[in-house]
Amino acid sequence: MKQKFGSLIRIFVFTLCFVVFACSKVSQSNYEKIKDNMTTKEVTAILGEPTHAEGVNIMGISGTSAVWKDQHGEIDIQFLNDRVAVKSFSKADEKGKK
Repeated sequence: MKQKFGSLIRIFVFTLCFVVFACSKVSQSNYEKIKDNMTTKEVTAILGEPTHAEGVNIMGISGTSAVWKDQHGEIDIQFLNDRVAVKSFSKADEKGKK
């Protein structure tokens, strides 16, 4: 009984690790979910928090550049007044580098 329980725990931990590491938010399918005029909040609900972001506010107009990057590639999104204005996706090469 104890061995079966230990085996079940090992299988569960392995499966959990596989799901966490195999499910990248930076993917073509998630990129395609991002539509023009979506809010920053809507985008982060899909992609999570960005790897890097910086913004500027000039005379009431705000602009933010956000990047989501991992071993699968990079998604760059430019927000204008908290709305998607420009987006791009680039896949990593075979070695996992962009």
